Amino acid sequence: MDVAQAKTFLAVVETGSFVAAAERVFVTQSTVSTRIKTLEDMFGQQFFERSKAGAVLTAAGQQFLRHAVAFVRVWEHARLDVALSEEHNDHLAVGAQHSLWDGFLLYWIGWMRDNMPGIAVTASSVMSSTFLDAISEGTLDIAIVYRPTQRTGLVIEHLFEEELVLLTSGDAAAPAPGNNYILINWGPEFLADHALAYSGLKQPGLFFDLGTLAVNYLLDKKASGYFPIRTARNFIKDGTLKLIKNAPRFVYPVYLVYPEDIDEVAFSQAKLGLIETLKTIETKAT
Repeated sequence: MDVAQAKTFLAVVETGSFVAAAERVFVTQSTVSTRIKTLEDMFGQQFFERSKAGAVLTAAGQQFLRHAVAFVRVWEHARLDVALSEEHNDHLAVGAQHSLWDGFLLYWIGWMRDNMPGIAVTASSVMSSTFLDAISEGTLDIAIVYRPTQRTGLVIEHLFEEELVLLTSGDAAAPAPGNNYILINWGPEFLADHALAYSGLKQPGLFFDLGTLAVNYLLDKKASGYFPIRTARNFIKDGTLKLIKNAPRFVYPVYLVYPEDIDEVAFSQAKLGLIETLKTIETKAT
């Protein structure tokens, strides 16, 4: 078995279709079929029940799934380990939704550099719709995200509750949201909840997919928008921005996600640093 076959198998599992899997791994449908048939012949088992509706795992396919995930992860880690410099003995790839870096995860990365100098760290911003695939494929070790869906082979642990509040650099007593309102994309959950809370609101003139960077617009222009309270406290404290108290607030749980077979040595220390970072942030907030 090679890694291309394993990745193709996982793509079929995730998409439920040989056609969609072909698009995901950038090959033809016939190549997907050939790779899956080769795997099935190799193990003497049928992994998928095929129909016009798509492809569904058989019992044998379910058993093979966890091994395919582990195989891809081992291969990806081997590829990264070979590329490590002599100064590092291991590597952790960390991904999180854009809004979670500012005022939280950047501090954690700093903690790891201070306390885990032998571990190389790759940090990236990930879409909520892609991080599960990245972990399954082995290109991501740890993800910190809002409301992940459960998947075989992954561990999900609750970290804290993220609260989004409406801030303004204009008049806090003005009707909100007004003409100067910017809609910031904090993920599909927020956009859906926002649409319900503001059902009569027309499409704002500004839509930002910039996360906490959007606060710079409020600091330059008279405008309002939703931001995590943890990143807004200092602005509220010094009066730069004002909290619109009667506006709806949105709360989302934040979770740590990682594979069951993660390297415990590096991960356990990184997780300790994550908890310490959270405690430090909570202490500053009180």
